[in-house]
Amino acid sequence: MDKNRIEAFSDGVIAIIITIMVLNLTVPDTADMSELKSRLPIFLTYALSYLYVGIYWNNHHHLLKSARRATSGVMWANLHLLFWLSFFPFMTGWMGKNHFQTAPTAVYGAVLLLAATAYYILQNIIVADHGRDSKMARALGSDWKGKLSIVLYAMGIALAFWHSWISSVIYSFVALMWLIPDRRLEHVIHERRE
Repeated sequence: MDKNRIEAFSDGVIAIIITIMVLNLTVPDTADMSELKSRLPIFLTYALSYLYVGIYWNNHHHLLKSARRATSGVMWANLHLLFWLSFFPFMTGWMGKNHFQTAPTAVYGAVLLLAATAYYILQNIIVADHGRDSKMARALGSDWKGKLSIVLYAMGIALAFWHSWISSVIYSFVALMWLIPDRRLEHVIHERRE
């Protein structure tokens, strides 16, 4: 399969995820500002989830652009990633409406952890196709940010049972850590175009 089809399909799924998240935001019944204040956790969770979806979209784009081809392993790993990303609208609504209570915050972290694991699997399948000594493998290196993210998500899940606001800070920190696009792959993409 042409990898452009996987990119287009993934872009469509991600666009739908964002659309569902924004459609879950309800308009206050009154013009009273206190209505907005009571919905602040919903807006904050939406902003965090939107940021995460944007980060995945950006890094996914770079990863697939640097790939040589779309193998069946890449296709299945990509679907695995999209599966976990598709839970973002539900988890965003649940955590926001319940004001960062323990169970929604822990499960939100579990979805973040599983999405990160799925991305790591997709990345490794693409690297394996290129070879462990390839330019792509060297560009990705040890992927310390990916591994650190997984550890931080696990910590956030555990800490949700103690103080869920600490988990939210950890989840936000990981998002900020990934806010800058993954530039390691840009050299591989550039070389592929030449």
